[in-house]
Amino acid sequence: MLKRIILSLFLLLPFCVNAQQSHHEIGITLGLSNYYGDLQPKMFPSIGYHPMGGIIYKYFMNPHFGLRFGANYTSLSASDSDSNIPVNRARNLSFGTHLFEMHGALEVNFLPIEINDFKVTPYVFGGLSAFYYNPFADDPNGNRVFLRPLSTEGQGLPIYPDRKQYSQINMAFPFGGGAKFFIGKTLMLTTELGFRYTNTDYLDDVSKSYVDLDSLNAYKGMLAKTMAYRGNTLATWDKNNPYYGFQRGDSKANDWYWYANISVAIYFRAFGNTREYLKTRCPGFFR
Repeated sequence: MLKRIILSLFLLLPFCVNAQQSHHEIGITLGLSNYYGDLQPKMFPSIGYHPMGGIIYKYFMNPHFGLRFGANYTSLSASDSDSNIPVNRARNLSFGTHLFEMHGALEVNFLPIEINDFKVTPYVFGGLSAFYYNPFADDPNGNRVFLRPLSTEGQGLPIYPDRKQYSQINMAFPFGGGAKFFIGKTLMLTTELGFRYTNTDYLDDVSKSYVDLDSLNAYKGMLAKTMAYRGNTLATWDKNNPYYGFQRGDSKANDWYWYANISVAIYFRAFGNTREYLKTRCPGFFR
């Protein structure tokens, strides 16, 4: 359904071009991010928020329809120790990752916001993005360990040919909306909530079932076995390790991350009249 909505938005482009009212927006964005997946089953939890920042460029063919491109950087994290689900607390996994994203999307203003028209409008957007991540966690000694090389669910091991190693570069489908406000004649302020539905379930290094921990130890070493299951570090551990095939994550649903952010951008007209526009809006500096 999400893919169909995004495709429908892009199919509107040929009917939206109006160069006489086109403009650019270039600015920065700041806000908060969070994650939704196997270690955080709530889309809007009370914890786990991290700062995010980025740059944004938009080209509007007319006051209603535009293309946007951006790059964002943030961190994501979650821990079973914060869960109120008993089976998750007993699993005792955690992860963190730095994430860098580049995206492109179609943006649609509900009202024709312009210098001489509406100064406020809600809007929606949808598109595609590519992002880089590298999940890590702390070992029992407090040292940071990157999880992908450990094949914690048997990824890439010859005894589990159905479990391929996941890529650190993946695609996502960004979509969301917000409100924008034209301040004076040169600044565009936006408040936005944007979701990213990813094409991977390994953003947190958790997806399927446990593999045989002794086999994992034989192929990848004791550290891999230690990081694959950490329930045995709890005082409540029942002295039993999970057996092969026991559920570790939910492979039926991919992971998400999202941003709540504010952007400030400079607005200027397109197609050769930028200097004349700046002369009329910025007294003295460009004359």
